[in-house]
Amino acid sequence: MADSNISEAMKAAVGTETSRSTSYPISESDIRKWAMAVYWPEKAPAVFTDPAAASKTVHGRLVAPEEFNPFAWSAASNELLLKGGASSRDGNNPDNSELALGIPGPGLKFMLNGGMICEYGVRMGVGDVITSTNSIGEYSEREGRLGLMLFSRGVSTWVNQNGEMVKRTSSTLIRY
Repeated sequence: MADSNISEAMKAAVGTETSRSTSYPISESDIRKWAMAVYWPEKAPAVFTDPAAASKTVHGRLVAPEEFNPFAWSAASNELLLKGGASSRDGNNPDNSELALGIPGPGLKFMLNGGMICEYGVRMGVGDVITSTNSIGEYSEREGRLGLMLFSRGVSTWVNQNGEMVKRTSSTLIRY
């Protein structure tokens, strides 16, 4: 059994930005359609569909549901910031995160989704332009029945055009 699956190169990669995307400006129609789909078969709340009613709420404007994804249809721009490239990687290789950064992975054979945590900030509304940045989060380890398990986190942070945090998602990948 290895003393640690976390190499010095992996430790140094924590915080590295791997990609960045910018949305098109959010439209009333985008919000309305998303809310209708999310609340179906019930009627979506007026804060998401009726600008006049929404102006009387605490938000003072039409806002999107928190789970709204401005990148669902397309993005105005996408930028990969990877040293190792993305085109030739095997989608099932547990070392993909490290290989994309141009560093060797720990060589573990199995992986599974360890869940995600979402933190919400200011609400998205009409006219907002959202920028999403993805980065390498922390690594940690824990002993399991099958040996030393590696927990790697990826962090996705969305900010609006004013630099205000809209959403932060931390996803965990468990490798063993």
